[in-house]
Amino acid sequence: MAIDPQWIWIALLAVAVLVAIVLIAAGARRTRTSTLKSKFGKEYDHVVRTTGNRRRAEDALIARAEEVKALEIRPLSASDRERYRRDWNRVEQRFVERPTTAVAEADEVVADVMRVMGYPMGDFDKHAAHLSVTHPRVIEHYRSGHRVITNTNASTEDLRQAMLHYRALFEELIGERTDVATDVRRASEVATSSSQPRARRDDEPIEPRSGRDIDH
Repeated sequence: MAIDPQWIWIALLAVAVLVAIVLIAAGARRTRTSTLKSKFGKEYDHVVRTTGNRRRAEDALIARAEEVKALEIRPLSASDRERYRRDWNRVEQRFVERPTTAVAEADEVVADVMRVMGYPMGDFDKHAAHLSVTHPRVIEHYRSGHRVITNTNASTEDLRQAMLHYRALFEELIGERTDVATDVRRASEVATSSSQPRARRDDEPIEPRSGRDIDH
């Protein structure tokens, strides 16, 4: 039985449409991936590793961005920036004698800065997720510093590295950062100047306290 040529053309047209749809979808996925990698940098790879699936990771990152859009994130006022600079200087000076306490206070100062800027208070993972949208290049500093806070066996060197991470994050938040590597080197010079910090005692707990409680 002869096949109507019209049906052949219809079938070929349908195949062409399907191919076009597949190509458009693939292009859209590539564009989405490229955009998210450019936006989130290393955080993109972190979320892919955490979720174990690229598509789930990209959906999670898009959801983060949409969530942050609904927040009223605002820059610090000049008076707030100056106040936090004074707080931070006191924290760094305290590191020489009491590194454990200083690192805990650094964490609290950063958390208070975020609160004043309009980030909702919540657990660390939620803080980090929100921050990764607006400050993706320093989010790993936040995670690295926080890991030391939760490590009861952190060495003095661990604590020193944590201060470097918190310094990088702090300067990003108050709008003074220009280069991550330069800021970390500057933080290292501050943290190791004057004298070697005393070793952290094994029985000394990390005692976080509110940034509001730091002596002024």
